[in-house]
Amino acid sequence: MEDDRGLEFFERLDLTEYEQTALRELLSLGRTTAPDLAEATGIPKARIYGVLDTLADAGYVKVIPGRPKIYQPKSPAEISNRAVENRRQRYERQRQEIENAREEFVDTFEPLYQQASDEITPTEELFYVVDVGDPSETETRTLYRVATESVDVITKGFDYFDDVEAALADALDVGVSVRVLFMHPSLLDDDDRSRQADIVERLQTDYPEVRFRFSEQQQPIRGTIGDPSLDYDSGKAVLLVGGHDVPVARRQAAITENGAFVAGLQQYVDLLWDHQSVEPNDI
Repeated sequence: MEDDRGLEFFERLDLTEYEQTALRELLSLGRTTAPDLAEATGIPKARIYGVLDTLADAGYVKVIPGRPKIYQPKSPAEISNRAVENRRQRYERQRQEIENAREEFVDTFEPLYQQASDEITPTEELFYVVDVGDPSETETRTLYRVATESVDVITKGFDYFDDVEAALADALDVGVSVRVLFMHPSLLDDDDRSRQADIVERLQTDYPEVRFRFSEQQQPIRGTIGDPSLDYDSGKAVLLVGGHDVPVARRQAAITENGAFVAGLQQYVDLLWDHQSVEPNDI
């Protein structure tokens, strides 16, 4: 039986089934000719030369001139390195194609977008919503990654910390200030209190730069606020919509990039932080 270990890698090379089969067989055979490889793999002889040319063009196979030509695979390490480089070059080509078309696209569609946007009321522009779960966590990770100044979190126990930890760590690495306002443990049941304690310990151990306090009252708003400005020209917030009695599957998160609203949320957090919360040593 063929060993399946390592086969997932071939699926990531953007090769056809024939090309994957040929490359796997070459790695087992070493040097061989096209007719011999066709016989060993069952690839039609009319197709085998095209398959090998593709593998050679991708940098996975050496072609040794002669009569007949000899085909030799690169080493697995060389193949993996070349695969990464091929993907990088393809990305760069695609990026450049988009950059080349960008100006014409913006010039054509920006006036149409602005004309349509003029019909949107301020209330309609204030929020949009996504489902709680992967969509809301994606929005939250994006908020961390685009933040340049500050991120504030209002949370019961930061249960979703694992899903945003990498983005939080990246934000800290570039100097973003992060504060977390937890709900006071006395307001939680035993299970929530235990989970919160685990997260707090991880923050203290792994991310000592993160400041946190504990709110002494239940908070009507939970979510994440990034880069507010008193000039009302920046900021984003991801807020949980729906009370504790609403099933998770039916909850939604409200997203706002309205600078004035985000600034108002920031002032709300500052008031809680300064006047309605306690330090970890005080609980």
